[in-house]
Amino acid sequence: MRLPFTTMSRYFFYRYMATFLIYCLGLLLVILLVDFNETSRRLSRAEDYTVTLGLLVSALRVPTVLQLIIPFVVLIASIATLMQLNRKYELVVTRAAGISAWQFLAPLVAANVLIGLVSVTVLNTLAAKAMTMAETIAVDRNLGSARSSDVPPWLRQRTEEGDTVLGARASSEGGTRLSGATFFLFDKDQRIKERLEAETAVLGDGVWELTNVKRIRGQQPVEQVEAATVPTALKPEFVGESLSSPDTVPFFELRGKIATAKSFGLPATSYQMQFHRLVALPALLAAMTLIAAMVSLKFVRFGQSLTVILGGILAGFVLYVVSELIQAFANAGTIPPVVAAWLPVLVASACGTTVLLHKEDG
Repeated sequence: MRLPFTTMSRYFFYRYMATFLIYCLGLLLVILLVDFNETSRRLSRAEDYTVTLGLLVSALRVPTVLQLIIPFVVLIASIATLMQLNRKYELVVTRAAGISAWQFLAPLVAANVLIGLVSVTVLNTLAAKAMTMAETIAVDRNLGSARSSDVPPWLRQRTEEGDTVLGARASSEGGTRLSGATFFLFDKDQRIKERLEAETAVLGDGVWELTNVKRIRGQQPVEQVEAATVPTALKPEFVGESLSSPDTVPFFELRGKIATAKSFGLPATSYQMQFHRLVALPALLAAMTLIAAMVSLKFVRFGQSLTVILGGILAGFVLYVVSELIQAFANAGTIPPVVAAWLPVLVASACGTTVLLHKEDG
């Protein structure tokens, strides 16, 4: 009796993986087109911008976006697979053979755990490296930020000559290379004595090296210089912890980033949130299988498919809103990142398990 069950498990596993890959490839194309449109809108005013460059930047961003929508791809693929099996009476035959819902859902859960592990170990590393390359291209060509949601980063440094506040439209190479950089230099009385606007700024040994600089001093005419330097006591490690995004840090380097940030006295909440979110991803994808089963296991006629699909999408949307809300509380320091990462997983698992126990076991 173990052989038919093993064969059935492999069949369900392969059917689900084929459906997942089809949906994944389709969404990848949609993501690329939408992101290219957004990238073109933001970067088309740059002198060096070309369509080929825009496509390259969008393609490098695709793994990061895919990593964010993986739970929704899993949810839709799970619903589609179970509906196909229902329509072809394969689940009816499976139940008639005495196999419970927990048994034929096990291959889907195993597939989603495997997808989660690959996402954490392979896709996350690829996404981090690709996003770093996209940022480098954007900074080198002065195209602005490669991320559409970026807020210009700002830092304050102290030297013997006074304080300096610096910011940039975009950063790369761990924050040591800035594009569209602005430096406000203060005197000892904390009054702005000079403003420097540079096309690029690179952190060197004890100085920021600026190129194509506009120098503004009070009521004096704007002075254009090819190069300038600004003294600094900042170390590359400190700048990297302050300016680099968690999206550009591979999973296996996050713990080191967290330790380094804490050693500098910086908040490591964003890195901790990213780390625990990735650790919880395989469990979240497994929970998505239970959410899909809640709305897909009941045999439906062809005209009722839309209701099933909308029910599953609504459940996934509610889970997404709750996850984002909890993550916002974690970033604000209200709740620990580990709680914010695992609470949606526990809620989704509890809801799915409760509904399935009620439907299947009475």
